[in-house]
Order: sequence, then structure tokens, then C-alpha cells
Amino acid sequence: MGTTRLSLTVALAGVLALAACGGDKGGGGSGSGGSGDGLQGKIAIDGSSTVFPFAEAAAELFNEEHPDVKITVGESGTGGGFEKFCAGETDISDASRPIKADEETPVCKKAGVAYGEVQIANDGIAVVTNSSMKVDCLTTGRLKQIWNKGSKVTSLQQLDSSLPGTKLSLYGPGTDSGTFDFFTGEINGEEGVTREDYEASEDDNQLVTGVEGDQGGLGYFGFSYYEGAQDQLNLVGVDSGSGCVKPSVKTIQDGSYKPLSRPLFMYPASKSIDRPEVKAFMDYVVANATDIAKAAKIVPLTPEQTKRAKQELAKAESAT
Repeated sequence: MGTTRLSLTVALAGVLALAACGGDKGGGGSGSGGSGDGLQGKIAIDGSSTVFPFAEAAAELFNEEHPDVKITVGESGTGGGFEKFCAGETDISDASRPIKADEETPVCKKAGVAYGEVQIANDGIAVVTNSSMKVDCLTTGRLKQIWNKGSKVTSLQQLDSSLPGTKLSLYGPGTDSGTFDFFTGEINGEEGVTREDYEASEDDNQLVTGVEGDQGGLGYFGFSYYEGAQDQLNLVGVDSGSGCVKPSVKTIQDGSYKPLSRPLFMYPASKSIDRPEVKAFMDYVVANATDIAKAAKIVPLTPEQTKRAKQELAKAESAT
């Protein structure tokens, strides 16, 4: 946990220093006029652990301009976040996958919680091993053999004699995680289907620590968490049939890191975005998404995605 949080603090310090030297960058939206504008209130955010560093960075940067707005940021996982959101407990839900139309949307609708969907960044799911277990690439077929329900794979050498024979210790997200949903859907062919004999957590920092400290450690989690601990981990490339590709800002943005690249979202509740402080925050997030993503070491939006994000936010605000 320390590595990722420390790097975020350092990155934020750099962003804030640039802001201080460069003056007001225009923040974005009607509520970003500086600390003397009297903007007050509370904003509750929860959800994806992958989006958490972005939301935390956004909150800290926003508070430089609006110190009287109290923002809480949780990381209960995408599914756990939507549970709170649809119960009316939060204003904004962070998500590493779209809201489930057949499960979560009806719950929100029944509770009278309307919302908008705004992409705020990109992510790739990193497959990693302990630094002592050197693995350059795995096919999606081999990943499925490792992670699928009923798998009895206990070493990579069972799949290929050229791979390490170290006994595996597996680490991955828990069932409330959007990363879990996405990975199992893309790799195992059905969302939620997985072997159960692995160390699970909705906190990606715990997964990083687990793989770091276990010679047979193999796991998957958000790319930004790999970046925060890359000196202690071995990054594994993924071959989906067109050659081995490792996640990077470039391969995630251009979609060549297949099939484990994905968009990241914030879902503002319609009733909440009608409040000045929430509207100002969402305006700030979209207007400064690139700087926030860089501070959080998350892959930023492309120019075309930024354009669409502004359109989606405008649609959400006009619906209130």
C-alpha cells in the first residue's frame, strides 16, 4: 500500500506546484472559480479500487480550489460501490466496468436513483508474477487454464515445460470488484466464473503486496497498481492470437493490449449533480481528466474520448 500511496502524494505535489506556478488553468465548469467563491457542501464517492487513485487525486486537486467542500472517497469495489449508490448512500460511484443492466440498473431504478455515465480514464488489467519467477508471456488460453473454474494447475510448468516449475500462489480481486468481472468474462468466457482457491481482495494494494512477497505469486489487478510497484514485480505479456503485447499507456489507449484494456467511469447521481458542489466537481474532473490521470498514474483519455466525456457530462447535467 505504501508504494502506491507515496507515489500518488509525490505526483500530486508536482501537479499542485505546476498549478501554483502557472496560475488558474480554468478548472472547467461554473463552479471552479477559486477558493474564495464560497462553494461548500459534502460529496460522497465510493466504488472501484482501480478508479480510487484517480478519485482521490481529483478530490485533493479540487480541494485546492474549493477547500470548504468535504469529499470522502471509498474503495469498496465496483459492485460494492453500486450497492451503496443505488441505496442513495453516495453521490458518485466509481466503476471499472459499466453498470449491469440486468442486475444493478433495476435496483437503482426501483430506488429512484437516476444517473449519468462518464468515462474518466482508461485501464489495462496487468498480469504479474513475483520478480523471481520470470515469465515473459502467456496466451489467453493458458490464462484460462490457470484461472478457470475447477482448474488444478499448480505450476506453469504443467502448461509448458519451458515455464518455471515454482508452485503457484494465486492473487486476484474479490467478487465485488469490476476487475474480477471483466477479467473472468474476457479470459474464462463467463463473468464471475473462476477457480476459488486463490487469495482474493477488493484492495489492489493487498494483491500487489501478496505477489511481491510470495516466490510463486501470480495475480492480476489494475495497471496503475503495477506501475506503482513495477520494480518489485514481473509484468507478463498477453497473447490473444496476434502476438504478445504488454500493457502500457500506448497499448491500452490504442486497444492493442487485448482483451484486457477497458474504460473507467464515474457515475454521478442526477439528484446529486443538481447540487452546486457536485456539479463543480464533475465539471472539474472532466476538464482536468488528463492531469488527474497523470497524477494518479492512470492511463488518460484520448482526445476523442475527452470529447465524448464532455458530451456525456453535459447530457447528465441537462437531465437534472
